[in-house]
Amino acid sequence: MLEPAPLVAGLPWTGWAVVVLVALLVGFAKTALGGLGMVAAALMALVIPAKDSTGAVLLLLITGDVVAIWAYRRHADFRVIGRLLAPVLCGVALGAVFLTSVGDDAVRRTIGAILLALLVLNLWRDRLRTDTRLATVGYGGLAGFTTMVANAGGPPMSLYLLGSHFEKWRFLGTTAWFFFTVNVIKLPVAVGVGIVGTDTVALWAVLAPVVLVGTWIGRRVIGRIDQRLFERLVTGFVAVAALNLLLVPA
Repeated sequence: MLEPAPLVAGLPWTGWAVVVLVALLVGFAKTALGGLGMVAAALMALVIPAKDSTGAVLLLLITGDVVAIWAYRRHADFRVIGRLLAPVLCGVALGAVFLTSVGDDAVRRTIGAILLALLVLNLWRDRLRTDTRLATVGYGGLAGFTTMVANAGGPPMSLYLLGSHFEKWRFLGTTAWFFFTVNVIKLPVAVGVGIVGTDTVALWAVLAPVVLVGTWIGRRVIGRIDQRLFERLVTGFVAVAALNLLLVPA
C-alpha cells in the first residue's frame, strides 16, 4: 500500500483550511476574477515551503485553466494571444536568468514595483494605446517574466486587456487560453527544476475537486457583475497583489 506523501500527511488542520481556501480561490479566479490568483499564491506560501508552493499552485492553475477554456471557448481572441506569445517566451527566459541572479525578496519587490507602475499608467488607459507593437512586447514580456518568477503573470495581462477595452467575456476567454498555453509550457520546466514532484502531485490530487467547485462558483457569480464593477475589482486585486509583493517579505 502506498504511503501518503509527506507534504500531505504533515499538514495540520489549519494548513488544510488554508490550502482548501487556496484551491477555491484559484478556481474562482479562473472563471471570474483573475486577480485573486495572486492572493491564492500568497496564501499557499504561508503554509507550505515556497518551492512546493510554487509547484502546487501551478498544478492547481492548470486544473482551473482547463475548465476556463471550455467555459469561455467562444470568447477568446486568438489573434491577441498569438501576438503575445513571442514576447511572453522572451520574458520567461529573462525571468529564469533573473531567478538565478537575485534573492526572493528582490524578485518580489521588483515585480511589485513593476505592477504598481503599470497601475499608475492604467489610470490613463483611455489616453494610452495598447494595440501597438511596443505595448504588446512590453506587456507580454512582463507577463512572461512575472509568471516565471512568481506565478504572477495575471496582473500585467489584466492591465493590458483592460487597456485594450476588452469587454468582460472576451477578457475571460482570452486570459483563459493565454494562461493555459503559458502554464502548460512552464510545466516541464517546473518538473525539471524540481518544484513539481510526488508531494505536490499528491497535494494537487486532493485539491483538484475543490478547484472545480471554485470554478463553478465563479461561473455563477460572474454573470451578475457588470462591466464597470468587473474592471474595478480586477484593478483592485492587482493593486493588493502588487503591494503584497512589494511590502511583505518572502
